[in-house]
Amino acid sequence: MAGKKKSRPVVTGLVVLALVATSGYLTVELRKLEEPGVTEVRNVGVLNGTRSSGGTSEDKGAESWARLENPARSVLRGANGQIKGVFTDGARTATLTGPARTFEEPASTASEVSTTDWVRFMPEPWSKGAEKEKWFKDWYAEYKDSKDDDIFAIAFQYVAGAPQKKDEQGIAYSGDANFGPLNTSGAENGDLRLEQSDFYDYLGIQYSFRDGVTGTPEAMRARSLDCSGYVRMVLGYRARYPLMSSDDSGDGLPRTANGMARSKQGVDVLPLTGVSAKDRPSAIDQLQPGDLVFFKLDARTGQRLDHVGMVLGYDTQGHLIFISSREEVNGPTIGDVGGVSRLDGNGYYAKTLRSAKRL
Repeated sequence: MAGKKKSRPVVTGLVVLALVATSGYLTVELRKLEEPGVTEVRNVGVLNGTRSSGGTSEDKGAESWARLENPARSVLRGANGQIKGVFTDGARTATLTGPARTFEEPASTASEVSTTDWVRFMPEPWSKGAEKEKWFKDWYAEYKDSKDDDIFAIAFQYVAGAPQKKDEQGIAYSGDANFGPLNTSGAENGDLRLEQSDFYDYLGIQYSFRDGVTGTPEAMRARSLDCSGYVRMVLGYRARYPLMSSDDSGDGLPRTANGMARSKQGVDVLPLTGVSAKDRPSAIDQLQPGDLVFFKLDARTGQRLDHVGMVLGYDTQGHLIFISSREEVNGPTIGDVGGVSRLDGNGYYAKTLRSAKRL
């Protein structure tokens, strides 16, 4: 992944056509038309300001806290019983209730997700009773009514058509991202686009990790983010969650989907039991916005999980939607190309879901 800069290869029209044809054939064979199936969501635990979480509030005259299990978490409710925040033991992810927003991608899907959930990182992992600690009081006072970009707003700054933004040094830190460069090897059954584009490849800058390793961008991967590189860009480089330089070096969020799924970071809300079809989680009740979801898509990767996305919420048709960077759309998407972005039912991604984690 890290190494000397490489120039972008020249691709002939015939090679590109052959690659597209091969990729199209594989997509058709591997991802048959979505099966209607039976929706497997039962009392889904995605929380927003209008849904019941199953907890109770004894004091209707003021804010109150309740404890829920599976996973263990604290829920803050307002005077009218409305959920104002959800905080999970062992995780830094907080889901706060704010103004409604709608996320959509009309070029790739008819799905729209309207949500009052705003997802942010706390400075420390949550624990029972943390609402009494100064660090939390200070953090909550700053963000409870904040309209600053949260994790969802950041995530959509890389979808198709997203405008480019630059920092004070002139580095373009957001804008329409590719998945990766075209694979010009011509190998049979080869992928259309290459993986291994991390956030520093997108940025085109060297990045020094906390373990002393320096990531060096490759020129051909400029403006590109593979599935895990996209998660690292949104949650790490932008939202400042610690990042590892690889799956094995440093502390924080590992480099690959498999490394993230198997790491000790955060809380396993859908524990990984295996990678075969029988290891698909039987229910997704515990998922909530901001959770990372992990998939087994490709038999060629053996026991490794090979795709990661982030739960966004319900679309207007009642389906639980996630966002991830994919080669078929060539970048981050909630779209339907190569399989709809649903976690419920028996579609391609729903059937290949294997685990989920709350950082």
